[in-house]
Amino acid sequence: MINRDRFPVDPWRLVEKSFDIDDAGVTETLFAVGNGYLGMRGNHPEGRFAHEHGTFINGFHETFPIRHAEQAYGFAEVGQTIVNAPDAKIMRVYVDDEPLSLDVADVRDYERVLDMREGALRRHLVWMTPSGKEVRIEFERMVPFEEKHLAVMTIDVTVLNADAPVTVSCQMINRQDGEDVYGGTPSAPRRAGFDPRKTEKLPERVLQPQEYWQDRLRSALSYRATESGMTIAIVADHLVETANDFTSRTLIEPDIAKNVFRVQARAGVPIRITKLVSYHTSRGVPARELVDRCRRTLDRALAEGLDEIRARQRAWLDAFWERSDVRIGGHDDLQQATRWCLFQLAQAAARADGQGVPAKGMTGSGYSGHYFWDTEIYVLPFLAYTTPLWARNALRMRYLMLPAARRRAFQLNEAGALFPWRTINGEEASAYYAAGTAQYHINADVSYALAKYVRATGDDEFLYREGVDIAVETARLWATLGFWRSNDGVIDGEGDSFHIHGVTGPDEYTTVVNDNLFTNVMARFNLRFAARTVREMAEIDGEVYRQMVDRLSLEPGEPDAWERAAEAMHIPFSPTLGIHPQDHVFLEREIWDLENTPPDKRPLLLHFHPLVIYRYQVLKQADVVLALFLQGNHFSPEDKLADFEYYDPLTTGDSTLSAVVQAILAAEVGYQDLALEYFRESIFVDLGDLHHNAADGVHVASAGGVWTALVSGFGGMRDHFGELSFDPRLPAAWPSLDFVLHWHGTPLTVTVTRDELRVRAAAGDPVGFSVRGVGYVVGAGEEVVVPLEGQGPVISGRPTLRELGDARREDGSLLSASVPTVTSSIPIIVGAADVQQGADV
Repeated sequence: MINRDRFPVDPWRLVEKSFDIDDAGVTETLFAVGNGYLGMRGNHPEGRFAHEHGTFINGFHETFPIRHAEQAYGFAEVGQTIVNAPDAKIMRVYVDDEPLSLDVADVRDYERVLDMREGALRRHLVWMTPSGKEVRIEFERMVPFEEKHLAVMTIDVTVLNADAPVTVSCQMINRQDGEDVYGGTPSAPRRAGFDPRKTEKLPERVLQPQEYWQDRLRSALSYRATESGMTIAIVADHLVETANDFTSRTLIEPDIAKNVFRVQARAGVPIRITKLVSYHTSRGVPARELVDRCRRTLDRALAEGLDEIRARQRAWLDAFWERSDVRIGGHDDLQQATRWCLFQLAQAAARADGQGVPAKGMTGSGYSGHYFWDTEIYVLPFLAYTTPLWARNALRMRYLMLPAARRRAFQLNEAGALFPWRTINGEEASAYYAAGTAQYHINADVSYALAKYVRATGDDEFLYREGVDIAVETARLWATLGFWRSNDGVIDGEGDSFHIHGVTGPDEYTTVVNDNLFTNVMARFNLRFAARTVREMAEIDGEVYRQMVDRLSLEPGEPDAWERAAEAMHIPFSPTLGIHPQDHVFLEREIWDLENTPPDKRPLLLHFHPLVIYRYQVLKQADVVLALFLQGNHFSPEDKLADFEYYDPLTTGDSTLSAVVQAILAAEVGYQDLALEYFRESIFVDLGDLHHNAADGVHVASAGGVWTALVSGFGGMRDHFGELSFDPRLPAAWPSLDFVLHWHGTPLTVTVTRDELRVRAAAGDPVGFSVRGVGYVVGAGEEVVVPLEGQGPVISGRPTLRELGDARREDGSLLSASVPTVTSSIPIIVGAADVQQGADV
């Protein structure tokens, strides 16, 4: 997957040993630095040859009208897209007026490093100029975690073998509106054709210049977004340290600021220029006020000193790794990839501070910078179990979105609140309702994440003060979206069933269906959680309960109604096949023969019309299998095995959200080699560019899923009913697996080997847990050692369609598999000896 000569294995660093312009987009993503608020792609400081010169601020966006080909009531009307903030990364070097340009430069030594303990991007190179000057250049870029609004860049230039004139040009450029290094409009960026995952391109000017100025070595630019009205300010200051003589010149225009340093360099005498940049944004504060905030940030950083900023960055990361690291014994390649994924989660969420966690973090413009359910299902577990404050901040984002979610529910004729499928500002931004708005399961996903956070932390204060509003309003939506059905036509609550129609589950290759299993199972959880929460509030704190009732106008009978609906929720099941259908009619469709689908037709969403895909049993990502994991206490081991074996051959993996879930269930049911295969697929999804779109940004949800695959898949951790349990599935080639969990404030270090499981508790309250059904308690400073008899069931190979044999649907018809073509094709009757002729469109 990875060229190890170019990217050698290092457990704590991502190292690049040679420059290659052909994959600049991927390496820009891999070497990005950020802190959850500010993110900078790994562009080289020369400011050339980029896939995307990206600097992004969490939540800083522009809006635009969505133009539907055919308008209908309730369609999303206003789109949102992340804005490429002014680029302050440029620090260009000239020697003898010759620019360093990596595509043609005679580079004698090169190394670029993302140091995951120091939280810094560094680059070392030795350049031989056309005139024979040997120049050593060291570069460092850091976005501190503690200083939310700050970026620090340092460049050291030393001409080793001669005296020479050296120029360093530090710049800030508004690239969003087309300005290149020297001003003017650059050529159009290379496009790879249609891809719905890419960001929106806005034809009109986005950033309107406000205040801009220069004062000695300090430069300022500021803007207001044309439609959203958001404001942004960027101020840069510079420090020059050298024994050489130098002068400085400046240029300031609305879209570019330059600070140029001209140095008469003597042989062996270094030049160090440090650039400190501050970014501030707001939804309503004038740009001038933000400029003042930037100045205060820089003044504080300069007073503190760069050495102290670096020391605090290292201390912050030491604490992060102490509470978050996962260690895989004997496999440094997997260790490096694991830590890279966990580091990306910190860079995406640490300073989100009430904003969401974008699907690409702040590493690229893919998916327009939107927040999805990715956060709640794939990222929140890591946050809740390692740094609960970050999880709470992410959940507060959903709480703050409740007013918009209530409006959206009302627009769709439902009670309560409906959270948007994709958004930045709280309004629905998905123009394609079938695979967007119809994914009502987002409501249950948010409530599930809330419950998981409270289970892990015991933070009832947040639950009762704000979280309960989420639980109640989402439950109200299910109560009106769903409906009761009775065989005798009389709805009396006895023997009736509760159904939810017209929804889309996680699998976006099957849309607008009735009784999607994932949706129904998660809605059942949502309804029960809401009912239990309000009843517990009434028992524990009558005043807080009364305030909630008044605030939400809660009717006395609502919790009972939610519980009745949950108990009567229809859960599809096929007695003939012995599996849970993904939805009411899923099994009536023909099977897509993925094994015989040409590789150049993948992913399917880029090569087949949705209507073609919707006619088949084929999955973009795990749907039923995800439900089996999230609500595993409601399915038997036999159910899980049967469902996994049926759906795994139908799953394309076209979504990066899929492999991690398939790894977890594969490990649980016994396909342990397959679980490791899926895990490797997920852990290298960006590092190996397996989906050929890493250039658009990190797949943050997949990175979060890597943690869950390790801890819940191979470590076997579950927290059903708020009870901590373990049933490990350590891969045969792994000597050990170590991870840290925080349970109600007590840090637990868990070590799994083939023969035992150890749980060691740090300071805190005693923690109860179970291992394969046997209960234990570990106190502060104690360690509990549990012997293990094996690592669970083991099944070789992987499920295939052939294993269905002569399987038949409920109506008696045989299951068949085929690939859609424009000419006649031959559907293969699964498991049958003969072949039937058929036509496939």
